[in-house]
Amino acid sequence: MHEGHGFSTRAIHAGQEPDPLTGAVVPPIYAVSTFKQDGVGNLRGGYEYSRSANPTRTALETCLASLEGGTRGFAFASGLAAEDTVLRALLAPGDHVVIPDDAYGGTYRMFDKVAARWGVDYATAPITSVPAVAARLTERTRMIWVETPTNPLLNIADIAGLAELAHDHGALLVVDNTFAGPYLQQPLALGADVVVHSTTKYLGGHSDVIGGAVVVGSDELAEPIAFHHNSLGAVAGPFDAWLTLRGVKTLAARMDRHCDNAEAVAEFLAGHEAVAEVRYPGLVSHPGHDVAGKQMRRYGGMVSFRHAGGEEAAVEVCNRTRVFTLAESLGGVESLIEHPGRMTHASAAGSALEVPSDLVRLSVGIEDVDDLLADLRQALGG
Repeated sequence: MHEGHGFSTRAIHAGQEPDPLTGAVVPPIYAVSTFKQDGVGNLRGGYEYSRSANPTRTALETCLASLEGGTRGFAFASGLAAEDTVLRALLAPGDHVVIPDDAYGGTYRMFDKVAARWGVDYATAPITSVPAVAARLTERTRMIWVETPTNPLLNIADIAGLAELAHDHGALLVVDNTFAGPYLQQPLALGADVVVHSTTKYLGGHSDVIGGAVVVGSDELAEPIAFHHNSLGAVAGPFDAWLTLRGVKTLAARMDRHCDNAEAVAEFLAGHEAVAEVRYPGLVSHPGHDVAGKQMRRYGGMVSFRHAGGEEAAVEVCNRTRVFTLAESLGGVESLIEHPGRMTHASAAGSALEVPSDLVRLSVGIEDVDDLLADLRQALGG
């Protein structure tokens, strides 16, 4: 039901039919660890133990699969738990992965410090160039892993081009869709095999829950993900699933406001003398603007910029804002500001993925845009 309906209708209704017992229009929080069996192996609705499945989590997983156009969704305790499960389910020791040369610091740490210890090698490549990614493939490459837009430089990958490259090589394409979300971008429809999310960000949308998700485009991939989801056990709890599902209901409305505000902020920063460079796919000057325009509905709520005054000036801007809150994370209704080199991407310091020290990252919220612009104006000193 609802699969033929529009995005917002599915966000509100997919997996969320009124409760058959009470008529409740919101799925209940099934705060339960185990379920009564009507005879040995005779399960009600397929539920036996909440690590394996929980009705509240099922509602979220069904909704996310619908929104991403996938065959099945899986909800996790965090975005990194989702990523780790994908690697363990779909790779084996000796396999090779190509990742972005500006990947999220936590993702880089996972490949460099965790996956490498059990025999999965990786190479970095500028994912803005399909030929550059192709040059890093080896006979052992089983996966291309991309973010688009990337965190924090907001580079854009050609999803369809990379999907063709991966499949021609016998590899999978995994897309971290956290920055765009399913409202703005549909990687599976463009040929990707797996989509991952930190649902903490735009899907949850209110900075009140940690979570992750995986959506797959085929039943063949769903089977190993489902096995490892249960076997590793880093599943979303029922209350976390319920909070995330509540956030998803307003995703489209929030994303349009995020985009409106981010566009105005990017234009303001592009004209400010203290700003050396603005990274926002919605700007015509952005090198990935055309590709983003083809594969995204709009350009998102994330904006990064480089301060003309260098690292200390960038840090000072972060310290001076009043409406933008100095904090890690992103995608909530409130605007956040951070210094990636010292905060979210500190784990990449000294590596090939080290971010510019003069970079500031903004998660543009849904406040009144005039207040956001005034705050940035005072923080930049004019």
